[in-house]
Amino acid sequence: MILVTGASGHLAKAILQHLTQTGAAATGATRHPGSSDQLRALDFDVPATISFEGVETLVMVSAGTEEDDVVITRHNNAITAAERDGVRHIVYTSLTEAGDHLGFALAHRWTERRLQSGKAQWTILRNGLYAELIGHLLAPHEGVISAPFGHGGVAAVARQDLAEAAAIIARNPGIHGGRTYNLVGNIVITGQNIADTLGAEYRPVKLTELRQALDSTAMLPFQPPMLLSIHSAASHGFLEETGTDITDILGREPLNALHIAAAAATA
Repeated sequence: MILVTGASGHLAKAILQHLTQTGAAATGATRHPGSSDQLRALDFDVPATISFEGVETLVMVSAGTEEDDVVITRHNNAITAAERDGVRHIVYTSLTEAGDHLGFALAHRWTERRLQSGKAQWTILRNGLYAELIGHLLAPHEGVISAPFGHGGVAAVARQDLAEAAAIIARNPGIHGGRTYNLVGNIVITGQNIADTLGAEYRPVKLTELRQALDSTAMLPFQPPMLLSIHSAASHGFLEETGTDITDILGREPLNALHIAAAAATA
């Protein structure tokens, strides 16, 4: 049995869809499964609710956007329970190698170390930033894209490609044991790319202006620095490295990340 955590989220839902479409014995788990009899109830904040009995392969989707100490505790609870219950292989959706400058990298890197020193076999998927996310960040307002992306860009990747890659590995985890894959895109998306595609003007502002705008929203205190770190890293060229791991796993070229980002920017 394959179990995918975070089944209420977009990535986990897509992973489950790929698994079930290929006939894999798979189910999902989430904190609030509602009336669904297809999902398990599982809360990483409450260790007593975590049971992986009967699970051979665990696809552990990162446990949400929170402060580092909360995410790390959640991940440790899950991995400890998986080891206790005899899970053979854990596939973890981590963060691109280029992401160490991002404000949410630490919990991912801690989790990687925890897996590498643990009892279960593991595969780490260092996922690139979603093309959909980059599109949202670069959405035009009245024909102008003002996000502080500077002249840099992001080797973004479609969420569906990341989901398919995770499903492929989960179906046959043995050949991927002890491997870390850097699943970034094969093109770099810039603010100017999106502007040209949408017929908009690209006029980036300074990071300070974005910070001031975010400070006036109802976001949680740790969220604005996370978003600012994406803009800062992108604008200074830290997220531009492309790769071929996603192509090798999928057996095809990845979806066109620019088209997906542009569509998300106008959604």
